[in-house]
Amino acid sequence: MQAIQMIKSIEFQELPAVLVLSGDDLGQFEWMKEQLLKQIAYDPSDLNYSYFDMKETSYSEVELDLVSLPFFADEKIVILDHFVDLTTTKKRFLTDEALQSFENYLSSPLETTRLIIFAEGKLDSKRRIVKLLKRDAQLLEANELKEQELRAHFLEEIKSLGLVIDSQAFDQLLIKSGFDFSEIQKNLEFLKNYKGAETIKLADIEEAIPKSLQDNLFDLTQMILNKQIDAARGLVKDLRLQGEDEIKLLAILLSQFRIYNQVQLLKKEGRTESQIVSELSEVTGRKVNPYQVKFALRDSKGLSLSFLEQAICLLIETDYQIKSGTYEKDYLFDLALLKLANPSV
Repeated sequence: MQAIQMIKSIEFQELPAVLVLSGDDLGQFEWMKEQLLKQIAYDPSDLNYSYFDMKETSYSEVELDLVSLPFFADEKIVILDHFVDLTTTKKRFLTDEALQSFENYLSSPLETTRLIIFAEGKLDSKRRIVKLLKRDAQLLEANELKEQELRAHFLEEIKSLGLVIDSQAFDQLLIKSGFDFSEIQKNLEFLKNYKGAETIKLADIEEAIPKSLQDNLFDLTQMILNKQIDAARGLVKDLRLQGEDEIKLLAILLSQFRIYNQVQLLKKEGRTESQIVSELSEVTGRKVNPYQVKFALRDSKGLSLSFLEQAICLLIETDYQIKSGTYEKDYLFDLALLKLANPSV
């Protein structure tokens, strides 16, 4: 949250010699990048600004601009975009020699040049050049916000957009956007065009923001658990008409029941919510969304571990039967839903 606030206060005249914007929350990263360019009044036609896409530009061209003096002002700004060579991504665009030359420049940057680096992703702290940047440059990181920070930022953003939203609608906006920064931003822009100056209510969120496949599968799970078979079949029919395949639907359902099982197992062992997030991230090898764990704990409450294990086995077996052509896939999928709603069937 501190990085977002700092972005809003940056001005052309107060730019440090080197500023680096990075982070693995790409939605937030893009917002901060756009905001920073606005703050410094970036204009591609203004010769006091130089822009380079590091995925497409040779370093020799960049270096020539870095060490040249400004023509029309006392200082100039050089922007290096998509500098992924500084991050943990495996993709590389610059040679070791080029990176060494850039490192040499960073050791003694030109006083009349203000350098801005955009590096989407997590900075690779093991690289010497990154250690140098962390020591000498101003770093702004777009890291995943805590729920309280996310709420505070978007309440301010809503106000700046001239929107009015009631508390229930705001909560549902966050949920339907998956607490994802870019999705919330996109949905807010849509709501601005949809409602204008009118107050946004809960019904507007439900009506205006389309359900994602994940939303529909969550609804399907709840229908199954509540033994609403007719409603579940109706939803599946709609999803089929939308072109969704049973194998894809099974995969999402299986993923849902697996995380229910995982969080309940860890909860039984006495793990806290944050510990569950940490352990699942370590086991899966990817950063697990804390909100996914939060809602999984809520939605799996009251489900026994034996039921969850049976459900997982049933979905795996159904997937195998569909792929091996045992029966028609729509029949096997509907049968699986029936068995999930009635474990004794």
